[in-house]
This record gives sequence, structure tokens and C-alpha cells, in this order.
Amino acid sequence: MTDCYSFHQGTSPLLVSVPHDGRELPESIAATMTDAGKALPDTDWHVARLYEFTKEIGASMIVANCSRYVVDLNRPADDASMYEGQRSTGLCPLQTFDGRDLYSGDASIDIEDRLIRYWRPYHDKVQHVLEACRDTHGYALLWDAHSITSRMPTLFEGELPILNIGTYDGRSCATSLSDAVVNVAQESPYDAVVNARFKGGHTTRHYGRPAQSVHAIQLELAQRAYMNEQTRQYDDEKASQLRDTLRRMLAAFTMPA
Repeated sequence: MTDCYSFHQGTSPLLVSVPHDGRELPESIAATMTDAGKALPDTDWHVARLYEFTKEIGASMIVANCSRYVVDLNRPADDASMYEGQRSTGLCPLQTFDGRDLYSGDASIDIEDRLIRYWRPYHDKVQHVLEACRDTHGYALLWDAHSITSRMPTLFEGELPILNIGTYDGRSCATSLSDAVVNVAQESPYDAVVNARFKGGHTTRHYGRPAQSVHAIQLELAQRAYMNEQTRQYDDEKASQLRDTLRRMLAAFTMPA
């Protein structure tokens, strides 16, 4: 079992977080899971690869190695609901997004152990990097990078727009920065929405503190923009086109507020 995350140290005030592209399952957990669970259908496929270019622009990058089925790093440790009245996928999920069981028989889940082993180290690192960025640059920027299949009837109706920007209804990021990012998105070839189905999860809400010079944005991408959703294969041509828009969005985000 490798470390629970991989980290690249950058030189700019920007940290890119990729919490859901991890594919690893500890043997003790995998042994209790169903075939549906071990297939990891709800992975944010290839997001770390898509954002690899951010290292070239000086960003730090943290990528979870373990699957979100081990523990969901974008949920609070107390598993409080993120979206009132909507289905919660859970801190330590028991089902796939489409309702299939992840565990067989009477498997038990030690949530506290998973928090200690996987959740806390990731968030301790995020906190440390953001504090270091703010100490060095006077402000810190967190871009929480996600993706999801374009259609998931159990979570949302219809087909998801490609660019889903979340700022916790304006609370996690200075308006000047979020407006700049949104303007780029709306001028791009892709459909874009702001604070719609995805307003930002725990990471965006917890760390985004504009008054303390820490600004956070979550971007949830519809996977059809850069991959084949049926085969889960990365599409280099689509990804290259999407990265052009991501570069411009991040350039807008990294302007001092």
C-alpha cells in the first residue's frame, strides 16, 4: 500500500486538489467488497492526468491515491449533509451512485480508522500547503478538481453541463476572482453553470475563507468533455481542447484578488 496521496510542490499560490481520481483499495477493504464496488464506477476518471499541465504553471498538486470508496475526502469528518434535501453519497459510501451495494455480507466499516489513515493526512497536507502559500504570497488559491458521468439520474436530472463551477454561493472565493473565472467559462465552447447542482463540497467550503486571503473554487466536469464515458478511455483530442479552457480559467483565478 502506497501513501494515501501524491504531492507535487509548486512555486505559485495555487494548489490543485484531486480527491476522487484514486483507484487503490487496501486489501482488507477490497476483500469485503462486491464486484460492483471493486470496479470503482464513481471514480473521477483521469482528472489528475487532465490537470497535469498545472505543474508547468507553478501550481502545487495533491492527488488522492485511494478510492473515494475508502473515504470521501470531499465530505466533512462528521458526514454532515452537504446539500439539504438531496441524496448523500456518504463519507464511507455503502452504495455506488446508481444504488448498487459496495460490500457483501455483514462487512463492517471502521470509519474512525479510515479518517485517521486516509482523510486526516490529506487534509492536514492541504491545510499546511495553503498556509505556506499565504505566508509566501500573501494569499492562497485552492482549485478542487472533479468530474462525473454526464448522466446520473439518482443524483441529478438530465445531462450535466460540462463546466460546473462552485463557490459555495459566493462564500468561498472573492467575487473578483470568481467573476473572472466564470467569464472565461461562459466565453468558452462549453456550457457552464455556477452554484447549480454542484456548489462545492467540504474542501471548498472549509478552506475557502476570502476574509483570510484563502480563495477556493470547485470545478465539476462532465466526463464527456475529455473521455469516452462508455469505455472510460481518455480522449487526447477532447482533453487537449478542454485544457485550453482550463488554462484560461486558472489564469483568471490566479490574478490577485
